[in-house]
Amino acid sequence: MPEFSQLTLKQITAGLRKGDFSSRELVQAFLDRIERLEPQLNAFISIQPEKVLEQADQADRRYRTWRKSPESSLPALLGVPVAVKDVLCVNGLRCTAGSRILENFEPVYDATAVARLIAAGGLILGKTNTDEFAMGSSTENSAYGVTHNPWDINRVPGGSSGGSAAAVAANMAPIALGTDTGGSVRQPASYCGITGIKPSYGRVSRYGLIAFGSSLDVVGVLGQNVEDVSRVFNLIAGHDPQDSTSVDAPAPNFSPDQPPENVFKSLRIGVPQEYFISGLQPEVEACVKTAIKLMEDYGALVEMISLPHTEYSVPVYYLIAPAEASANLARYDGIRYGPRLDADSIQAINSITRGEKFGSEVKRRVMLGTYALSAGYYDAYYGQAQKVRTLIKNDFERAFEQVDIIAAPVAPSTAFKIGEHTDDPLSMYLEDIFTIPANLAGIPGLTVPAGLDQNRLPVGIQLMGAPFKEDVLFKTGQAFQSITRHHLEKPIL
Repeated sequence: MPEFSQLTLKQITAGLRKGDFSSRELVQAFLDRIERLEPQLNAFISIQPEKVLEQADQADRRYRTWRKSPESSLPALLGVPVAVKDVLCVNGLRCTAGSRILENFEPVYDATAVARLIAAGGLILGKTNTDEFAMGSSTENSAYGVTHNPWDINRVPGGSSGGSAAAVAANMAPIALGTDTGGSVRQPASYCGITGIKPSYGRVSRYGLIAFGSSLDVVGVLGQNVEDVSRVFNLIAGHDPQDSTSVDAPAPNFSPDQPPENVFKSLRIGVPQEYFISGLQPEVEACVKTAIKLMEDYGALVEMISLPHTEYSVPVYYLIAPAEASANLARYDGIRYGPRLDADSIQAINSITRGEKFGSEVKRRVMLGTYALSAGYYDAYYGQAQKVRTLIKNDFERAFEQVDIIAAPVAPSTAFKIGEHTDDPLSMYLEDIFTIPANLAGIPGLTVPAGLDQNRLPVGIQLMGAPFKEDVLFKTGQAFQSITRHHLEKPIL
């Protein structure tokens, strides 16, 4: 039997079509690996082995029929196991959002992104761990325990899609869905040494996603390399009438076979001076600058640019995101959604239920958001934040008149130790300082591995593009991976 954990998505689909191995063999191998590594990593909240094996058998029967009559077409991911972040609904599979308030919630429908994967033949292995309601940068805020980084189990995998990132990095799943509200796909991709895409806002439907910040949330993809990620992205992207914010835009036209010289010689790369600040880990800065220099050596035109309102991104985000969260989470009141703890009045039921079932980070953000939206403070805080958000968006629009992509660090450091920022929320919030601006502006961002630090911890580089220009990011990322081997480095488990 082949070592499935070493295969790319392209190799897996090719092997299934040729009959080199069956979907059941493939799925069982990943389930065995999950069983072996899950006690160390805690990457999953829920797994459905019996159901996914039954679906694998169905896929195998379809493959056998197809080989007898190969003129018919097959779904792109037929028989391929996929992991899904536990904030996206999967019909019949518990969806907790990392919270005790939803510990028994079992959806009766699929999120659109999930439904499109299933329609493409994908098999849902299980639901991955997440910071509660996707609020966090480390996956330490989950009510179901901390997820550990496969590169060093004493360190965080990033967040809030840390479970999905750890699962892919540890080869417990070939591909995974995550969500990105302020960097929650790109930052864990960097910390775990894998590839992750945050699409443009509106590119992928949010229907079936348990909301955190409705104007910021985006469904993204994590995988071993750019080609794998782009294939899955193309399957889940597109307009959805069930999501009023989804955009009817054509799928990006990306060919993974272009020579890197042809890609880079026509590329203009902007390097924002505001992203190389004091406090940036020297090895992170060195890896990112080396990556940019390599692209320049292959013909890219590199120039320094300015995004002058970057310094306001964190305070703007932590007014807008908590405000939207306070509105979205108001439904979990002990009456309409989630469990109900008995008390003498509706107000008491609300207070006791939320007080006991919400974690500390969720409470913190709900209180911040409620305050920012309260009478007398709305204009001074939330209203002002939205105005500055527009200035941040304008910075990017001006930049993309000069350059095709923007290259920058993903995070100020490599993965930090578990518990290092637990008692200092501000230092935790600053971990997203380089990823938040893309969410505020609604632009796409791609993380690709760019090296390792002295502790053999991964460093990622972030590529940002103009709205709906994911194809430019994929083209650049694929060209970079064709001339480097960083994405081939694996953790030792």
